[in-house]
Amino acid sequence: MKAGRMPIGIMGILNASPDSFSGDGESDPQLLADRGMAMLAMGATCLDIGGESSAPFTEPVPEEIVTARVIPVIGELRRRTDRPIAVDTYHVATARAAIDAGADIINDITGLRKAEMIRLVADTGADVVIMHMQGEPRTMQAKPVYADVVEEVRLFFEERIRVAGDHGIDPSRIILDPGIGFGKTLEHNLALIRNVDRLRVASCRMLLGASRKSMIGMILGAPAMERLEGSLAAVAAGVVSGADMVRVHDVAETHRFLTVFERIMEAAGT
Repeated sequence: MKAGRMPIGIMGILNASPDSFSGDGESDPQLLADRGMAMLAMGATCLDIGGESSAPFTEPVPEEIVTARVIPVIGELRRRTDRPIAVDTYHVATARAAIDAGADIINDITGLRKAEMIRLVADTGADVVIMHMQGEPRTMQAKPVYADVVEEVRLFFEERIRVAGDHGIDPSRIILDPGIGFGKTLEHNLALIRNVDRLRVASCRMLLGASRKSMIGMILGAPAMERLEGSLAAVAAGVVSGADMVRVHDVAETHRFLTVFERIMEAAGT
């Protein structure tokens, strides 16, 4: 982390899917909106609403169901706040409805690979998270293999940014996410967290989402709801290696941690 750098952004996770791996799924839009407003009060700079689990070996959910889960939440939040709202989806229809409901960011785990999604981002002016994933959720953890995971993810980002640019999407609207846990082994994930700056392309913002992931469970031998310390360790390592934003479940704890951590790093001139 370099002195004089902008404060790290905190993206708070709101799961509108009942089968969320992290155990915090909720189906009531009002309760989710309340939770989101609490996250903003606790230090979140934006919110990410998802209606479908993308944990390993999960089956896809029809887009109409995903849309029905997330749109009421986004609409209620937009009535209450002008802070940035992201929709976590690879469904074009869901993303379009979310933008219409007031979302500002499309968080696409498939890395903006659908031509229709590229056109939607280009036409609406929304920001977009381009995430790397090898395979798809139901197959991605079967046998992920890379010759050089950092270089291959970086090349993927270069190619996606080039395609986005061909459609008029400026890099300033793009956020890059290496996709921790999405078609990667423990060692792949650790290498990516250690090398965030090597993944940066065209000055795009870098997002790290390691919160409560299975890699932390592998190291600690702890279930998802008991991975706070490991999640904060991943935040620290990611920030040191260049992350601009972190996507987390535990907003209050992450905000307090970063408040102290950033002051220490600034004092050290790092």
